[in-house]
Amino acid sequence: MVRHAASFTPVELSRREKRDLQREINRTRQDQKPTRTSRRDRGLPEAAVPGPFGPGLVRGGYWNLAKAWIPPHQATSQHIAGIYPFVADSGLGHRGPILGVDLNADALWHFSPWEAYVDSSERGTFSTNILVLGAYRGGKSATVKTLVTRSIAFGHQVVVPSDPKGEWVAVAEAIPGGRVIRLGGGTGTRLNPLDRGPRRTGATDEQHEQMVKQRRIGTLIALIEMTLGARLSAVEHAALLDALDRCILRTDDHPTLRGVFEELGEIAGETDAAFHAAEGAIQPRFVLRRLVEGDLSGLFEDESTVEFDQEAPIVVTDTSELFARGDLAAQLTQVCSTAWIQAVISDRAAHRTRYVVREEGWRDMTSLSSLQMFQQWLKLSRHYGISNIVILHKMGDLDAVGDEGSLERSLAYSIVGDIENKFIFRVNSQEQAALRARLNLPAPHVEMARHLRKGEFLAYVGQYSYLVDCFATSTEWEYELFATDDALAPADREETDVRAIDAATLDTLWPETREIDTGIEGWLTAGPRENTEEQ
Repeated sequence: MVRHAASFTPVELSRREKRDLQREINRTRQDQKPTRTSRRDRGLPEAAVPGPFGPGLVRGGYWNLAKAWIPPHQATSQHIAGIYPFVADSGLGHRGPILGVDLNADALWHFSPWEAYVDSSERGTFSTNILVLGAYRGGKSATVKTLVTRSIAFGHQVVVPSDPKGEWVAVAEAIPGGRVIRLGGGTGTRLNPLDRGPRRTGATDEQHEQMVKQRRIGTLIALIEMTLGARLSAVEHAALLDALDRCILRTDDHPTLRGVFEELGEIAGETDAAFHAAEGAIQPRFVLRRLVEGDLSGLFEDESTVEFDQEAPIVVTDTSELFARGDLAAQLTQVCSTAWIQAVISDRAAHRTRYVVREEGWRDMTSLSSLQMFQQWLKLSRHYGISNIVILHKMGDLDAVGDEGSLERSLAYSIVGDIENKFIFRVNSQEQAALRARLNLPAPHVEMARHLRKGEFLAYVGQYSYLVDCFATSTEWEYELFATDDALAPADREETDVRAIDAATLDTLWPETREIDTGIEGWLTAGPRENTEEQ
C-alpha cells in the first residue's frame, strides 16, 4: 500500500513558525512509516546468492532488494491546478439548451446568450450577439439550427430575415406553428421597408417619430448607395429627405418606395427648386426605378401584404428565388427584408427574446450606410432582447466590402471583431493569418481549428474558450432535417448495394435474334457481329 501526503505552508508564517511546522511534518512522516519486515514474513523467496543481486544478470533477471524511493514533488497551488487529468473545466453551467458535448470536460455544454449576459461571474459576457465562422461543410448551419430550435422550448423566437438558399424553409415547416414568407416566384407577397412598425415602449411622441424617421431615411440611403457604389452628395441627400417628407405628408404617414420615387420625379421637374435639388433627385430616382419598375418590382414598392406573426416560434423570409438574379439584387433584397423585420421586432413591449439569424452576413455590410445601420443594430440588440447570429464562411468575405484600406472595410472588420461570442469551425490554412490578425485568436487555437471535424467548433464566450462537439447530441430527426449537403450527389459515388440482374432482364436489354452456337467450335468460328437492330 502506497500513501501520498501533501503539505501546504501558509505564506504569512514567520521563519520560526515555518521551522516548527516542518519539524512536525517530518515527525508525522516518520510515525507513519511502515514497520520493517523480513523476507520470511513477507513470504518472498530467498535469493540464490547473497547480496543485492539474485541468480545473475546473464541468466535473465536479478533481485533488487533496495527500497524504492520517489522524491516528493513540490509546486505551488497555481501550478498544481494546471494538471489536466485531475482538474476539468466547470463549463457554463446548466442554464439554457444543450448545444453539444464539451470535449475538454467530457460533459454536456449548455449555452444561452441571454444567460451568459446576465451572468455576473467571470464567465459572463457583455453581448448577446454571436459570430459563426468556418469553411464550407464544417457544420455551421446545422449547429445554428440546433441552437435556435432547441431554444424555442425556452420561449425564444427565431427570425430569419433573408433565407438565400431556402434551407430554413424546411425547418420552419417542420416546427408546429412556423411561418414562412415567400418573396418572388409569382407569390405576390410584398414587404414595405418603410413601415412605421410598433410604438416603442416608454418613448415619447417626439422620440418615437425621430426613431422612425431615422430608420426610414437610413434604409433609403443604404439602398441607393449600395446600387451606386458611392456615397450620396449633400444635394442628393437633401432631395431624398425632401421626397420622403412629401410622401409621408401625402400618404398620411404610409410612405412607400413607389411614393418616394414619384416625389423624386416631381422634385426633378421643378426648375425653380432651391439649392439645385432637382439635380440631386435624378440619381436616387434612377435607383428606385429598379425597385418600382425594374427586375425587383412587385416586392418592396407598395404596402405590405403580410404581417409579422409575433406568436410564431420561427419566422423565415424565403428569398431564394431572388438571389439567382445577381449579387446586387441579393443585397438590395436583404436590406429591404431586414429593414421590414427590424421595424417590427425592435419593440420591447412584446417581451420576447429573439434570435435573428443573418445568413451571408457580409451582404448586410456592403456600403458605409448599411455598415452604420448594422453597427447600430448590433449595439441595440441587448436593449431589444435580440441575439444576432452573423454567419460568415471566412474573414475574406469582408474583402468584398469597400476597397483595401477604405473606411468601409475597416468598419466591417471592427464590427465583426467586436462580437464577443464566437463559434469558430474548421478553417482553411489560408485563414490562419486573418484569424490571428482580425480576431486576435491564440496561435494554438488557430492550428486546432484547421483539424476540427464536422460539427466541432471552438466557442469563445466572454473570456473563456471551449471545444464543443455539437453532433454528439444530435438526434436522428435533427440530423436529417438540418443536413444541407443532400444536393451534393457525385456521379462516381460508390453504391453499397450490388444489384443483381436476372437473365430475363438481360434478354430485354440485349435481344438476340439469331441462334448462337455456344460450344467451343462456335466460339472459334464466330464472325464479327453487326451493330444493327432488326425491326
